[in-house]
Amino acid sequence: MATIQQGQQKWLLRKFHTLCTRNGMSTDQKLALIGSYGVVSSKDMTNRQLFEACELLESAINPEAEKLSKTRKRVMAAIGGWLSLIGKEADAEYIKTIACRAAGVENFNRISLGRLTNLYNMFCKKQKDARQVNAVCGRIAYEVRFGNDNTTNPN
Repeated sequence: MATIQQGQQKWLLRKFHTLCTRNGMSTDQKLALIGSYGVVSSKDMTNRQLFEACELLESAINPEAEKLSKTRKRVMAAIGGWLSLIGKEADAEYIKTIACRAAGVENFNRISLGRLTNLYNMFCKKQKDARQVNAVCGRIAYEVRFGNDNTTNPN
């Protein structure tokens, strides 16, 4: 019975060779890529090395995919930052659900690049606005509690 790691390596090897073919790589080019990881055969590569090589080959096939991936991560970080600012703990699935609802789609990976960019900007703006509102409210609460001291703060 194969271990999980062996199953992953088998799948990654298959993916690696498929991507090499889709990139139109010659045998020499493939060997050069494998050699850059300090091994002579793709079977000698670790799962991590195979994953990195597959990422590299995928980005060569579809450079838009890498940009989409980075933008998705930025959107998730922006939504997570906003949730944290309002005191809500959330996992990645909850954050993706919020993004899907905001974009009006069922699947996070189906959100277009333009829509992702808009979501990112809006959630960053929400964070900035929330910080400014919290600062103003804090100042007003201080003034109500302790009075307005114009000598230290003229505004």
